[in-house]
Amino acid sequence: MNEGDPAVHGCGSLHKRVGTLSHPYNRGRVFRYETFTADAESGVLTCRYDLDGREFTERFTLPGGPRWRSEAARAAARLVFLLAGVSYYKTAAPPVIDLGETALTEAELAFLREFYLQGLGEFGYRNNLDLSSLRLEARRAGAQNREPIAREPNGQRRALVPFGGGIDSIVVVERVRRLADVALFVVNRPADRFAAIEAPAAVTGLPIVRAEREIDPQLLRSAELGFLNGHVPVTGILSAIAVLAAVLEDRDAVVMSNEWSASVPTLEYDGRPVNHQFSKSDIFEAAFRNVLARASADPESAVGSDPAVGSDPRLPEYFSWLRDRTELWVGQEFAVLEQYHGSFRSCNKAFYSDKARRLDHWCGQCDKCCFIDLILAPFLPAGALRRIFAVTGEPLGNPGLAGKFRALLGAGAKPFECVGEVSECRAAVLLAARRDDRAGDALLAELALEVAGWPDAPSAADAVAMLAPVGQNFIPAGYR
Repeated sequence: MNEGDPAVHGCGSLHKRVGTLSHPYNRGRVFRYETFTADAESGVLTCRYDLDGREFTERFTLPGGPRWRSEAARAAARLVFLLAGVSYYKTAAPPVIDLGETALTEAELAFLREFYLQGLGEFGYRNNLDLSSLRLEARRAGAQNREPIAREPNGQRRALVPFGGGIDSIVVVERVRRLADVALFVVNRPADRFAAIEAPAAVTGLPIVRAEREIDPQLLRSAELGFLNGHVPVTGILSAIAVLAAVLEDRDAVVMSNEWSASVPTLEYDGRPVNHQFSKSDIFEAAFRNVLARASADPESAVGSDPAVGSDPRLPEYFSWLRDRTELWVGQEFAVLEQYHGSFRSCNKAFYSDKARRLDHWCGQCDKCCFIDLILAPFLPAGALRRIFAVTGEPLGNPGLAGKFRALLGAGAKPFECVGEVSECRAAVLLAARRDDRAGDALLAELALEVAGWPDAPSAADAVAMLAPVGQNFIPAGYR
């Protein structure tokens, strides 16, 4: 998500380095964490930051109620405060971050530093910034050697599933609802809802827990104010908000939909990985799980807490149900969920912040449209995909998009997008080209022929193997 760009609420696809800064003298000196406050009645969490005297305020609105006064809610709100700061730090990317009065354990400090360094990897790459010397100054909190706290299920499992309306979260919802009481979690700007999320959410028939995120309006004036701009690890921020929502809704788990390929870097630069999807990766998931397991409220947070809501500081489980699954497997699973085929949409143009520019159909041109078409082509009838992309035409039927498909296959720069890994895309091409109803697809046949001729081309067996689990996952036993 290019948060500083008022035009887009989704992931950007430009794959270039700026080379020199547009505002070379605008790098700040110190970014400071000021305070966070929560109003239990209104359900508003307010986070305040400062960059060289410029103040930023971000607000989150969730359901109000007495659970806000629990230690667990205080601990979760504190994590939202810590992770949301990245949106304001990147306006000038100073070399020092001062945590102020917010004390951190060693584990939290290490986690937060990596969240900034790797989460802003793409931002640094595009803006020609080396952030490796970033220094975080913070008071050390107690209990630095505390062992993780295991959370045991108590009664029926109650899961919160962040829902974006794409094939990943739809597949997870349909799997997890067999194992637990499920509610969807959706984050929007105030008084704004995206049809691309609301339509498939309605198909699930499940309750929706909502949060409103109101970023500081100064971010929408980035160019005017001379701010640096670029991608931030927004899934990490949304993960922290989801944990807070789960606490407030008395749910034991936040179940994400981040698959295996999200852990694969988009590129490497100067020996360092640059991953557009860092906060969807296994590295982030493991580190965030560790912080959550060790988390408890600051000593001061117990003051004013409501005994009626309990004093258990344990936070919900956090894991991705797709961690060891490929996008190819997700495509196969989604293909049989016909009730969603007319409502799902992963095209970024469905998420423009400017409602006048927001599309109510697939654009059929962007990298996401190409990838979704490709990953579903082995499993959905060609006619079904043509109906999905009926307004603009199926991407695989457009020879002008050959370059975008070749980039997905590794014959060009991989787009900075939430798309699958090269081997998944190659397997999809080979499997799709074998379908009888694709015999007349010239572009698909051309791509399959190219892939088959490469030295590292996957065999038919390799392509089928991509449908099996890959690597490890963090799924607790009750959710397997």
